[in-house]
Amino acid sequence: MTLSLDQANRIIAAALARSTESGYKPMAVVVLDDAGHVKAVQRQDSASMLRVDIATGKAWAAVGMGAASRVLTQRAKDLPAFFNAVAASAQGKYIPQTGAVLVKDPSGQVIGAVGASGGTGDEDELICAAGVEAAGLVVG
Repeated sequence: MTLSLDQANRIIAAALARSTESGYKPMAVVVLDDAGHVKAVQRQDSASMLRVDIATGKAWAAVGMGAASRVLTQRAKDLPAFFNAVAASAQGKYIPQTGAVLVKDPSGQVIGAVGASGGTGDEDELICAAGVEAAGLVVG
């Protein structure tokens, strides 16, 4: 199964709806396919200019390493030299910071990742997970 544009758009719509319902600051949400290419992106009104780049970096790190960004945040603390080297080799695309989750199909295969930026890492992660679940997919 591959991640469709319709699924990516549903993830973003549900994530932003959850953010708005929760009263979070303006967010950007980015959905990437399993190869790290942008499938869809939205930035709410008044979200700062770096939000899309940060959300993309979080999602890119998750799909690139095959783990949710919360896991990568901890690994980066444990192995800073390795993660600094990965970040350097990724030419600025790689941000191992809480706020992104993997997107899996019902069989458990990774088909992409979604990242958000605008709130705390926990808020960003929560809306990403809500979006994935609302699209009928599995959070990884």
